[in-house]
Amino acid sequence: MRPLNFAEYSFRFKNSENNLLIFDVIRKKFVVLQPEEWVRQHAVHYLLVEKNYPKSLINVEKQLTVNGLTKRYDIVVFHPNGDINVLIECKAPEVTIDQRTFDQIARYNSRLRADYLMVTNGLAHFYCQMDFESEKYTFLRDIPDFSR
Repeated sequence: MRPLNFAEYSFRFKNSENNLLIFDVIRKKFVVLQPEEWVRQHAVHYLLVEKNYPKSLINVEKQLTVNGLTKRYDIVVFHPNGDINVLIECKAPEVTIDQRTFDQIARYNSRLRADYLMVTNGLAHFYCQMDFESEKYTFLRDIPDFSR
């Protein structure tokens, strides 16, 4: 897999049935290493290593219903009280982040109501803080570090 615009992290890999797998420390299992998964695993390690979020507050690839349709978010980080702090949308490195990507995460967030959004393809990262009263978001340099 190609290098991404994240720090270097240590990953566990294995081969199974002609597939390369990467260990997901949140789901506690090996998953097929696809380009989007490569980005997702870097984003998870970014949260753990750089931002100091505890594993117990991170959720990966869970279903949600948006406008009657079943969707799947990439990463959610909870506040200790159970509210959603950060919603992260991951794309493969070859996918350009555009308005459709922001529309997708905005639809998910209309249901989840995260305080912060992160959109990444591993090469470019965008961070936003939500303002639900004004129904807009403000771009930031980064998401906040974990604090209780």
